[in-house]
Amino acid sequence: MSKKKERADIFPLADKLRPENISEFIGQEHLTGQGKIVRSFIDRGYLSSVIFWGPPGTGKTTLSRILVKQLDLPSSEFSATVSKIGEIRELMKKAADMKKVGGKPLVLFVDEIHHFNRHIQDAFLPYAESGDVILMGTTTENPAYKMNRALLSRLRILEFSPLSRENLVSIFERGIKFIGDKTDIKIKVGSDVRDLIIDHSNGDGRRLLNILELVVNSASDGKEPDRQLVQDIVQKKIGSYDRTGDDRYAYISALHKAVRNSDTDASLFWLYRMMEGGEDPLFIIRRMIRISVEDIGFADLEALPLCLNIKEAYESLGSPEGDLFLAQGIIYLSSAPKSNSIYKTEKKMKKLIDKYGDAKVPFHIINPSNFLNKRKGAGKGYEYAHDHPKRTTAMNTMPEGVDESGFFEPNMMGFEKKIRERLEYWKKIKEELKGKDGDE
Repeated sequence: MSKKKERADIFPLADKLRPENISEFIGQEHLTGQGKIVRSFIDRGYLSSVIFWGPPGTGKTTLSRILVKQLDLPSSEFSATVSKIGEIRELMKKAADMKKVGGKPLVLFVDEIHHFNRHIQDAFLPYAESGDVILMGTTTENPAYKMNRALLSRLRILEFSPLSRENLVSIFERGIKFIGDKTDIKIKVGSDVRDLIIDHSNGDGRRLLNILELVVNSASDGKEPDRQLVQDIVQKKIGSYDRTGDDRYAYISALHKAVRNSDTDASLFWLYRMMEGGEDPLFIIRRMIRISVEDIGFADLEALPLCLNIKEAYESLGSPEGDLFLAQGIIYLSSAPKSNSIYKTEKKMKKLIDKYGDAKVPFHIINPSNFLNKRKGAGKGYEYAHDHPKRTTAMNTMPEGVDESGFFEPNMMGFEKKIRERLEYWKKIKEELKGKDGDE
């Protein structure tokens, strides 16, 4: 009987091949090379609070675990998508007590730390400052936009790069050797197929091993896999998507345009194309919030609150449980009545303010809050709208010299039809009041 492991025992490859020390780690030479910062942590036996920032599959989590293991530090891992502030504070208090007894700070490892809200991030500050806790976070999002500045000032941000082709070849060869050493699987992969797998990995080592695993499990035993098999696997199982480059903006634009065009099928297709490609759901939700005003606006007043609720709900649950919220939002937005009236108004107003940038506030609507303004006539002639039966007046509240009007032009979709009726009502009342003033 063969002493080699069964096929199931060696998968998933990305987990089984995870390096356990710095000498096995592949990539990020600008951080791990001799004399570089991560290597110096190990050489000096000292670790400071850091954020590892970079695209998926580049070794952020792996390198974090290597540092903790090689420095022999106590550690605890948290997920930023599910951890609550109460349990975090409790752990950090225990960490402070542990350091007093054992002398070693606790390394608090937080995966996808950008999912923590600002309130939770603030809770880390006193412990990171005192050195009772070493905060080690990973993120795929730019920390400058996602994290509390006070906390960032106490951390070192180390940026990870997509793996080089040389790095990916090394990982590929390690995977093939591991399969051959550990099992009876007979697999030979030609250089053309290897290169195709590497091309589709987009600098992501985990993605490369996932494709290799699918190729091994799909190929007939003893038969060399060909390019067609790889193409079928990549298209059906993974799909190429570079969330750090042009793909991200091409796909989010396609999603936006499909929603704007009220094409629910296409909207769902592009949503899941991005989600399955590994896109950060919060990146998509932020665009959904924008769509709710730019392309829907007053036509459906529920669109914006729904998107804001989806953001809060997703931040509470995270993936995969929270992914369903995005589908709900996209279906609602794509099927909602559409209006770009607010978007058009914004562009119109920016041009108008350029034209009338020096316009002064009329004195009759300036509060006479001090004797100088009062002496100049501030507030004189002001009419309080609620004192009048129609709750409006003929009083002019525009700056002198601004002759344009009708800045917001609602269409007849959804609730925006009601907005149009309201605007027409007020316009009619004001014209009637002005007519009466003229008659007098």
